[in-house]
Amino acid sequence: MKSIKTVAMILASACFMSSSYAQMEKTVEVGGAPMYPSKNIVENAVNSKDHTTLVAAVKAAGLVETLEGPGPFTVFAPTNEAFDKLPKGTVDNLVKPENKQMLTTILTYHVVAGRLDSRDLAKLIQDGNGTAELKTVQGGKLWVMMKGKKLVIKDEKGNMAWVTIKDVYQSNGVIHVIDTVLMPNS
Repeated sequence: MKSIKTVAMILASACFMSSSYAQMEKTVEVGGAPMYPSKNIVENAVNSKDHTTLVAAVKAAGLVETLEGPGPFTVFAPTNEAFDKLPKGTVDNLVKPENKQMLTTILTYHVVAGRLDSRDLAKLIQDGNGTAELKTVQGGKLWVMMKGKKLVIKDEKGNMAWVTIKDVYQSNGVIHVIDTVLMPNS
């Protein structure tokens, strides 16, 4: 009888500690869903209703396994509205199997190796006299700058994306939500 009570107390403690940990975990809400720092980029992104197009594109490009990997990665994640700004039919065309390479090029252009949160980016911007140049996983360049207190990302074509939600920490990196799809020169 005593061992049953002991086991019950241990189980109750474990459940309490587990729920306490989940409550202590600092989450940011993106697309109506909490983003848990203990989950990886893909595990969190699939729950954001604002990133269904991005998730579908990541799946079509075969990048799920990569973005579930250890990283760390900094991802500039365009919202569904960002994809809607592209010319009509662009997304439908990109997710076709014959366009997988082009889709992969565009998506990996949104990823930088390492975990760069807003403080890291601000320091790079300061060190760069107002602009920081980042090398993407795709091999291209992005430029980050401040406009007032907002982070802005410029792509190789001169398009500008505003960071609308910064510092969404993941177990394998950090996400910054952006309002425009970034495009490489190639």
